[in-house]
Amino acid sequence: MSRASEMMKYVGSMQQAAYIRPFTYAEGRSAGMKAWEVKNGPLSYKILADKCLDVGELSYRGVNFSFLSKPGLQGRNPYDTAGPEAIRSIMGGMFFTCGVESICAPCNVDGVDYPMHGRMRTTPAEHLGADAYWAEDGYHLTARGEMREAALFGENMVLRRSIDTVYGEKTVTVTDVFQNQGYRDEPLMLLYHINLGWPFLDENLRLYLPTRRVTPRDAEAEGHEGEYDRMDPPKDNEPEYVFIHDLKVDADGDTCAIAVNEALGLGFAIRWNTRYLPCFMEWKSTASGDYVIGLEPANSSVYGRPYHEERGTVHRLPPFASETNVLTFTVLDGQAEIDAALAAFRKTFG
Repeated sequence: MSRASEMMKYVGSMQQAAYIRPFTYAEGRSAGMKAWEVKNGPLSYKILADKCLDVGELSYRGVNFSFLSKPGLQGRNPYDTAGPEAIRSIMGGMFFTCGVESICAPCNVDGVDYPMHGRMRTTPAEHLGADAYWAEDGYHLTARGEMREAALFGENMVLRRSIDTVYGEKTVTVTDVFQNQGYRDEPLMLLYHINLGWPFLDENLRLYLPTRRVTPRDAEAEGHEGEYDRMDPPKDNEPEYVFIHDLKVDADGDTCAIAVNEALGLGFAIRWNTRYLPCFMEWKSTASGDYVIGLEPANSSVYGRPYHEERGTVHRLPPFASETNVLTFTVLDGQAEIDAALAAFRKTFG
């Protein structure tokens, strides 16, 4: 007997247990923003169709895992790409996509202004689609779409994204295909800004990274790299710390990050391949009101576009070439799952 026929003995409609539903936010700065709500049993998350199909809030059994910054939920705004003002539109979420012509601080290169963390994070999706269907491995909930960063006489960079989860599992899989649809080499600078927030994030959280070496980004972070894997209670007006990690990989080039809050009995594991994402940064902010850890797989340094321009190391994509990244996000529920994940981590990375 198939999994579908067994499961549907208990439910008339699968939407009783799992669904993907479109909706539109209705107030404040988020008014008019289109999104999808995904419910996979106790796992819930929202996909922001008008903001690069990034995942906004994510929760499990009612416990929030993601960070929301003080500006709060918002759609596209006039200040999104306005130099330093762009920081007012960075709301966090479970992750947001930084790039693709630049990442990190706003800058000017050859007379062209690039905003904080690039333009892709506020690009609305088109060719949208969503589906909920049975396959041999279970009941899938999938959303997909395409984002384009382009300019007259300029770049024509396309991101095709799909986000998938299977009922009964606790994993979300993000598959991104970047293609240069122009006729010259173009920068492809990319950083996945993955943001953990309260209540999953508090002083009980421990971070497990297969790191060989930790380097502080600047003087503010110096002297704090020894505590990169621990979260402190909030402190008023504490500066942010950014650390650059050199991560170990397995035989396939895969690596991971695992966050564990044993007091809650919950963990969160992120896995990706380093072929096109060889860099990794950690953003740690214990400041009251700005309490967050950011885990950041990337293909470029945290120092941004000018740093790479000076060294001739800007990552570029030839005309009509493409690169694919797959990231998985998995909730760990209970001590047995946490212990199993950490045992596999230690076996692989030592």
